[in-house]
Amino acid sequence: MASAAEQLASNLNFSAFAKAEDLKKRIWFTIGALLVYRLGTYIPLPGINPDAFAQAFSSQSKGVLGMFNMFAGGAVQRMAIFALGIMPYISASIIMQLMTSVIPSLEALKKEGEQGRKVINQYTRYGTVLLALVQAYGISVGLEGGNGIVSDPGMFFRISTVVTLVGGTMFLMWLGEQITARGIGNGISLIIFSGIVAGLPHAISGTLELGRTGALSTGLILAIIVLAIVVIALIVFFERAQRRLLIQYPKRQVGNRMFQGDTSHLPLKLNTSGVIPPIFASSLLLLPATVAGFSQTTNLPAWASTVLASLGHGQPLYMLFYAAMIVFFAFFYTAIVFNPKDTADQLKKHSGFIPGYRPGERTADYIDYVLTRIT
Repeated sequence: MASAAEQLASNLNFSAFAKAEDLKKRIWFTIGALLVYRLGTYIPLPGINPDAFAQAFSSQSKGVLGMFNMFAGGAVQRMAIFALGIMPYISASIIMQLMTSVIPSLEALKKEGEQGRKVINQYTRYGTVLLALVQAYGISVGLEGGNGIVSDPGMFFRISTVVTLVGGTMFLMWLGEQITARGIGNGISLIIFSGIVAGLPHAISGTLELGRTGALSTGLILAIIVLAIVVIALIVFFERAQRRLLIQYPKRQVGNRMFQGDTSHLPLKLNTSGVIPPIFASSLLLLPATVAGFSQTTNLPAWASTVLASLGHGQPLYMLFYAAMIVFFAFFYTAIVFNPKDTADQLKKHSGFIPGYRPGERTADYIDYVLTRIT
């Protein structure tokens, strides 16, 4: 008997792919858009000294800037026009999603269908501009505080930097929307993915070069490969892990026929919030961490300099805030995206119930209890 893979391969008609003009156009459009994005990560900001910035970045590359440099596809390392990347848009989307659950007017707007979704998307764009403005201004101030990074510091440099970085983020947001509409897949996800993948060849070649020179033994390189595979496997395992709640449906009569009761499962993901909590926490900590990493100026009050330094990557206060925010947003975001009361009402509406728990409020309390435990 043929396996599922063999059956799938036998059913594929590659000649149909060759004739699919619309699909080919979408593929080429996606490739072209991603090439434009990659090109923008190499165009530096006006008014900065690339060599001085590279030296300053090397001392901070293992911190928060290194993490955001990965998400930005290397644009932070080169302080390019796309240095902010798409992160302000992601943060604004998360904030808007949270607000739709706590503000009645936005919640009502969400239920209006396509028209309401368009209005919420427009609010998300406004939020993206606001977040990008704040982060871009913080970066401009931090760059001016660096030793010799900015050739002509002042208000003009700050304005030009803010306009350039905000414009880069808005262009990436527009580009992602165009990929979604005219290309393949989700544009925002593809932009983030291409940025992360862009650093893999350099990392792999660097590891192999260390092995060639003897800095890393062959056994250690193999251990790194095995560890990477294990980490990926664990991520997939936890991402797919579920807690299934048994759902039963009573017997029902339709006309003269009696149908037996059915059973089903309500799957609750082990990681309902996904990667949203660390992304959101990192975005909120980006501004003070960036200023703390670059600012060497004495214009700030002593207490402000102390706080900024304490919020530097790897500092105890930073780690405390980061961990606390991840825990908070994990529970908060889970409560937003999964409403036990709505789920219990839907089960009750379709005559389903969890054995041992009365339909309605008792069922909602039990689902909330289980969801909180696994979160």
